[in-house]
Amino acid sequence: MRRIEIPLRGVCLIEPNVFCDERGFFFESYHEAKYADLGIVDRFVQDNHSRSERGTLRGLHYQHKRPQAKLCRVVQGEVLDVIVDIRRGSPDFGRHEAVVLSDANRLQLYVPPGFAHGYLVLSDTAEFLYKCSDFYFPEWDRGIAWNDPEIDIRWGLDDPILSEKDRRHPNLAEVPPLELPSFD
Repeated sequence: MRRIEIPLRGVCLIEPNVFCDERGFFFESYHEAKYADLGIVDRFVQDNHSRSERGTLRGLHYQHKRPQAKLCRVVQGEVLDVIVDIRRGSPDFGRHEAVVLSDANRLQLYVPPGFAHGYLVLSDTAEFLYKCSDFYFPEWDRGIAWNDPEIDIRWGLDDPILSEKDRRHPNLAEVPPLELPSFD
């Protein structure tokens, strides 16, 4: 297993050791001690699993209070996974990174607390799994507009399938600073 750094502070990809033979493959999708050796020491308390159709965009989500770290992977299909640094005082504030996660590459994306997160389904369908370091609290649920021109994410389509909630998220510049996590 190896850690692959991404240009945003604290964010990384995890490439698991995959063992293949004529039966198929095997890999550890999570091993607390091995992840700690790679610098990921969050205690994950909740697993989420979604299935979505091509063109579905979920995000960009975050929790205002009790921010969550996430460990994301795709078990079927392919997604463009995007994170945005929204931590007040961060040298990377407002910057984003995008990576392709798929059942073929088996990469995992580690997202530290304080980032907005979302993904776009690139395949006919995709099943997306992610671990969270804190529980979901609807009262702290927030989001950033997927098409914020200042962030300028290149999603590759202009009219994704969105939830009503995701259609209403403000641009990052419109979010009151105290509703954003701080950089530690």
